[in-house]
Amino acid sequence: MNLSSKRVLLGVCGGIAAYKAVELLRQLSKLGAEVQVVLTRHAQEFVTPLTFQALSDQPLLTDMFRLEQEREITHVAAAQQAELFLVAPATANLIGKYANGIADDFLTTLLLATTAQVMLAPAMNTKMYLHPATQHNLATLRGWGTLIVEPQEGELACKEIGIGKLAAVETIVEAACAYFRRGLEFEGVTLLVTAGPTREPLDAVRFLSNASSGKMGYAVARAALARGAKVILISGPTALTPPPGCTFVGVETALEMYEAVLQHFPAADVVVKTAAVSDFRFVERHPYKMKKDEAPLSTHFLRNPDILLELGRRKGRAVLVGFAAETHDVVDYARGKLVEKNLDLIVANDISDGRIGMGSDTNRVTIISRSGALEHLPENSKEKVAGAILDRVLPLLPRRGA
Repeated sequence: MNLSSKRVLLGVCGGIAAYKAVELLRQLSKLGAEVQVVLTRHAQEFVTPLTFQALSDQPLLTDMFRLEQEREITHVAAAQQAELFLVAPATANLIGKYANGIADDFLTTLLLATTAQVMLAPAMNTKMYLHPATQHNLATLRGWGTLIVEPQEGELACKEIGIGKLAAVETIVEAACAYFRRGLEFEGVTLLVTAGPTREPLDAVRFLSNASSGKMGYAVARAALARGAKVILISGPTALTPPPGCTFVGVETALEMYEAVLQHFPAADVVVKTAAVSDFRFVERHPYKMKKDEAPLSTHFLRNPDILLELGRRKGRAVLVGFAAETHDVVDYARGKLVEKNLDLIVANDISDGRIGMGSDTNRVTIISRSGALEHLPENSKEKVAGAILDRVLPLLPRRGA
């Protein structure tokens, strides 16, 4: 891919993998990108600034207080001019500071000042990577729309074998190229995505719900935003932060989601229906908390409206993508649902494996098209599954002006 005129900020943290950033700079520059490097003080202990400067036509950034003859505040100018801010390697320290808004050096100050897409390539000891603090910080950053180039498994600098090794330089370069390729793919497209569970209240504190975390739907929303779409995210109750830039509609019950989806559907070119909507609601909702000795031991339910079925009836030119979460006969049930509800694609999700799917960070799915073609995707992060879904949606969009 030609990256001519693309402006990239390359942040380099202090870690043994810092030397690989030299080759990363070389490959990005070879593709035509204008790469400006910012080194932390600790990074300079591993690779000298002169090495980077010899490969870059841009001024090297190491000290935000050395303005010399520049007319602009360096960190503001660099942050505003970049289109992609890539940090490789990104240490646990850098990830923690960024996730908590700490700006105590040039690199972290730039991260808080930039309007560019941020992409991090973590590299660290396995135990550091898997520590709950690091995973929490990465989840926070994903919620902001930060792109993460996942580390590899392999032999680390400490001689241990495990996950935490910096992704291959070629993988990081491809991730940067993929970002620039996707920048305008969905420009002018409005994508409506539903996410999370719904809750059907019994009384003031008790409700009927399910194990959906909303992670899949939020990943789709982030991926679509990164590719230029206007995103409407309609979500049931979750612990997730809506990605910046989307139109967010929070709902609780299935009826509320039904009304919100139908309200926004006329504006949508694509609907991705990941939400796990309750099929039933209580006939009677008590306005107060019932005491256990007065609560009924049996109750009655009403069926909730089938949102996806209704969208299929009103489909028009919109592209409809449904999800089928099943514990057995997954593909057969999904195929039937695709036909019954007039869908273009359906994502069959086998939830019989408790490690993946609902509530987890990974998923293993089968994408079934209207033609009946099946594509089995291996277990992967929900971010990558979201990207794969959008890749299959793209050819189905009406041609501009058609």
